[in-house]
Amino acid sequence: MLDLIYSNILIPWTILGLFTFIVLLKVSAPYGKFSSKSWGPSMSFKWGWMIQEIVSPIIFSIFFLCSGDHDKGIAWIFFIIWNVHYFNRSILFPLRQKQTARCPVVIVLSAVFFNIINGFTNGYFLGYIAQYDSNYIFSSQFIIGFIVLTLGVIINVKSDNILIGIKKKYNDYQIPNGFMYKYISCPNYFGEIIEWVGFYIMTASVPALVFVFWTMCNLIPRAISNHNWYINKFSDYPKNRKAIIPFLI
Repeated sequence: MLDLIYSNILIPWTILGLFTFIVLLKVSAPYGKFSSKSWGPSMSFKWGWMIQEIVSPIIFSIFFLCSGDHDKGIAWIFFIIWNVHYFNRSILFPLRQKQTARCPVVIVLSAVFFNIINGFTNGYFLGYIAQYDSNYIFSSQFIIGFIVLTLGVIINVKSDNILIGIKKKYNDYQIPNGFMYKYISCPNYFGEIIEWVGFYIMTASVPALVFVFWTMCNLIPRAISNHNWYINKFSDYPKNRKAIIPFLI
């Protein structure tokens, strides 16, 4: 049954990601600086974020760990990477936020749905399907992927730290400066895309590639909205900055 679900979900899931991209280019998801009461009942942004993000490591771990006698070997490294990332995103990141905003419940539920599917496809592949030779960690693919992933984590975390520092100091939005903010408005998003590209390279996994696609479909429109918001709010916003990809977008 799980084999059938997995085999038939990836293509429609990818198409849904493209549809989401098109919608988000026209409509900014109503949380954070785009928060809106017109989207129905809302909840604390901090608690909503924790709930929606914790779903991913739980679902991923269930399907990874319940694969019986399948020899996971090197896949345990990917299990650790996934759960360390989401421990930071679902627990540490929101606890560090000085965030009083609210988020529509429908946005939280849509994120929960995404994380259920994404956690299932990646956990199932690594737990049931993937076969890695014991020497795979010495391969160029694993090493290059790990370097790219590490670079993405550094960009993402350092960029988040700059934003968190601004909120703690000013309790309001200010123009972020320094590090990759010299080039783009949303290096935190850029770093997250780079991180999952590295994960895909390491795992050579179709679900991980679909995850990269979904991450781009979600974060590129969000970055463009943030970029335009900064330009409209601050008359002295740097004109040479792009939204999410240096010198391009």
